[in-house]
Amino acid sequence: MELKLTQKQFRRLLDLVYIGNWVLNSTRGDDRIRDYDQVESLVFSHCLGRGMEKLTELYEGELIPSRAFAEGGIHEAIMAYEDNVFFEILAQELALRDLDDPPITEENYDEVMERMNAYLGEFQRHGTDHVTVELEE
Repeated sequence: MELKLTQKQFRRLLDLVYIGNWVLNSTRGDDRIRDYDQVESLVFSHCLGRGMEKLTELYEGELIPSRAFAEGGIHEAIMAYEDNVFFEILAQELALRDLDDPPITEENYDEVMERMNAYLGEFQRHGTDHVTVELEE
């Protein structure tokens, strides 16, 4: 297979590959899905000889994204995504809890969305500062 990309497109592909592997493997510890690591290594190997060597490094005999790549802003994009997903899931869970945990149906959809939007507005203004949890002891 041959794929022709501009330098800028290839750089964006590196971001996409890194983010994808991060999502799939970052929480797996030693149980990583090695096939994705290998694809990431293969894609990043194309940095060599193209003036992008600083984006890769050799680790235990395998080419991986370099520290310079990982610290170059990609994690800010991942964190922004994670924050957004966290607050959306939290808003949905709280809205459903308020309605005694029904499944979302056509009949309650508008009410669920209204409650979710209220929670999302609160989170946008105050983050989790006003969220409290009463732990049972």
